[in-house]
Amino acid sequence: MTTGDGDMELYDLEVVVDRIEGRSVCGMAVGDRFTVTGSNELRIPGDTHFCLYALSAALPLIPAKQRPLPACDWLERDSEVACPDPEERLVMRIERGALRSMDSSELT
Repeated sequence: MTTGDGDMELYDLEVVVDRIEGRSVCGMAVGDRFTVTGSNELRIPGDTHFCLYALSAALPLIPAKQRPLPACDWLERDSEVACPDPEERLVMRIERGALRSMDSSELT
């Protein structure tokens, strides 16, 4: 779905805790999530938190996953990212939502 009349397109993203294969020491649970909309808006639903270290693992992938990519690009096929804590082994899934048109002249 594309909305708006801009000159570029970005996907809305949802980053979801898919599984925790170790012991959860940061208070995260399967299903915890945050969303990224527009070019820079991060939202954590309700009165919850998201581990800073898990967030830092996902952030470098966000700009690429927001953009349409060639089918052969590994980021088009892969959607999982792991928290760097080896004891926790928390795995997040990056899901794409709506594809939105934006006007690049309104961004910095």
